[in-house]
Amino acid sequence: MKYKQRKKALILLADGTIFHGKSIGKEGTAFGEVCFNTGTTGYQEIFTDPSYYGQLMVTTNAHIGNYGTKDDEVESDDIKIAGLICKNFSFDYSRPAADRSLEDFFEKHNTLAIADVDTRALVSYIRDHGAMNAVISTEVDNIDSLKKQLAEQPKMEGLELASKVSTKEPYYFGDENATYKIAALDIGIKKNILRNLAQRDAYIKVFPYNSKFEDLEAFNPDGYFLSNGPGDPEPLVEAQAVAKEIIARNKPLFGICLGHQVIALANGISTYKMHNGHRGINHPVKNLITGRGEITSQNHGFAINREETEANENVEITHLHLNDNTVAGIKIKDKNCFSVQYHPEASPGPNDSVYLFDQFIENIKNN
Repeated sequence: MKYKQRKKALILLADGTIFHGKSIGKEGTAFGEVCFNTGTTGYQEIFTDPSYYGQLMVTTNAHIGNYGTKDDEVESDDIKIAGLICKNFSFDYSRPAADRSLEDFFEKHNTLAIADVDTRALVSYIRDHGAMNAVISTEVDNIDSLKKQLAEQPKMEGLELASKVSTKEPYYFGDENATYKIAALDIGIKKNILRNLAQRDAYIKVFPYNSKFEDLEAFNPDGYFLSNGPGDPEPLVEAQAVAKEIIARNKPLFGICLGHQVIALANGISTYKMHNGHRGINHPVKNLITGRGEITSQNHGFAINREETEANENVEITHLHLNDNTVAGIKIKDKNCFSVQYHPEASPGPNDSVYLFDQFIENIKNN
């Protein structure tokens, strides 16, 4: 293993609590909402997931970087987390198929990471006190200045971030001679969602977050998709308007994560910021239609209001999260629309819920 002269670093939480560590290589300061992911594998997919934009990621797995990185195992074109906080960072890797080390990957994308942190203590603290803004920094002697800068950072609640990660121009994915055409609204879309749709004989046109329904309709699609993404769903009024129009016309519509929340808002169901959110690859969900349990990959800090969902005569709850009974899936009655709060594309994670893509294609076939 390489020996590196590593600078002292710290994590300063919004409430003034401090945890200590050491820098991985890059020096500096990074701000974001601190949250944790319990996945034991899939760190590269996590770090490149647009849904994590603006967040300082604490990994609960003790070893990060031990299998390196691979160029095609990404969910976007660059690292989306604001910074990494981990226990043991592996500078060397043992996976023959890897293209480079995680250290080189972070250097390539100019992202700050700190290790040698007591992540068990940090995660325990976040569990008790909730996700909050924080700063990681190698400027350990400038705590007063860091506190002032941290106090000026916007909170995640009410923060629109889809515009930060969405494509600037429409683009195509898949085989243009495919049987089905799907218009996808990019509010933070993951590449493996596009791969899953393309594998089901679909040709996808991906549109920027602020596109109008008329823009998507001009593609003459067979179905519509609302993607995952970061931030608070409430400010996404344009996406909500698109969802309302698609539902009103009874076109096939599928939403994942942030797209699920947008569909709920379009039906008069409010959303709220969770104490900690769900982030990991072993979350238990029950499919209320089939009665079957699913182990799912999840990444969200907001959820839809269950009481309002149950009271809405046009909406049916299809999936529940078994840890806290939050709504994990809905469908609109008498409409060709359904959505889930979790990630059936499973990058990273189990494949229990991949059938939802097949369900979407069936809805298109039967439309």
